[in-house]
Amino acid sequence: MSTELEVGTKVVVSVPGSSANLGPGYDTLGMAVSIYDTVEVEIIPSGLEVEIFGEGEEDLPRDGSHLVVKAIRSGLNAANVDAPGLRIVSTNNIPQSRGLGSSASAAVAGVVAANALAGFPLDTDQIVQLSSAFEGHPDNAAASVLGQAVVSWTTIPVDGRSQPQYKAAQIRVHEDIHATALVPNFHASTQAVRRVLPSHVTHGDAAFNVSRTAVQVAALQSYPELLWEGTRDRLHQPYRSDVLPVTAEWVNRLRNRGYAAYLSGAGPTVMVLHTEPIDAEILDDARAQGLRVIELDVAGPVTVEVTQA
Repeated sequence: MSTELEVGTKVVVSVPGSSANLGPGYDTLGMAVSIYDTVEVEIIPSGLEVEIFGEGEEDLPRDGSHLVVKAIRSGLNAANVDAPGLRIVSTNNIPQSRGLGSSASAAVAGVVAANALAGFPLDTDQIVQLSSAFEGHPDNAAASVLGQAVVSWTTIPVDGRSQPQYKAAQIRVHEDIHATALVPNFHASTQAVRRVLPSHVTHGDAAFNVSRTAVQVAALQSYPELLWEGTRDRLHQPYRSDVLPVTAEWVNRLRNRGYAAYLSGAGPTVMVLHTEPIDAEILDDARAQGLRVIELDVAGPVTVEVTQA
């Protein structure tokens, strides 16, 4: 029998955005970045109240279909507790559907809020599992949960009935590494961008990406001078260039200048990892072409504070 939460209990979650793939690490590598959504959740006597400010305030639903709401309910169910009612206030700074982990951050915020409301019965592995299940891959969600960068993986049970298992391990990022996002003013659908990928790739391309993913892990931890080589990819970015021409143009332009640029997640954001500032002329040109430039640091993990209303 589940326990009902006390009316008036309130939590505040601050969750970082994330950048996935980091070049070659398709559905595997991710990194938390210093742009944050804040979600306040309060237990109320009954009903559901949702307020949204900032990114997505014109478009996101304010009912049970909202991803934060679904993630809270998933977390409460896993913790075996019930809420008589919920009041949720989301203040969003992470651009929506731009390849900066907005959906994963929403899922993480909801699960972490539920865990805090229930008295923290869920461990980190369970939070990664629950939040990753909403996307079907753990690279973004695990980065927001654990902070820094992550290596993540999915295990599909052979019985054909059990749910996939999502796992991740944190990578401590070298202190000199920073990130700059160039964000176009249009959205990209993750599913639509995934559909252009082939079902099979050559052994040579697979071997290339295995080696560059290993290089990237080393670069992130200890050898930032290898970031350009570590962001090379043959597995997904070349196939996406036709559907994301603006992104492809900027990735190529920056890489030709020696910058470790790559398609962030499913795009359309271009992310650059660097230890020295990017040439101001390049960034000014990006702004002139309608791209939003966001200077970022590597972020720590999601945080939560429990208060009373």
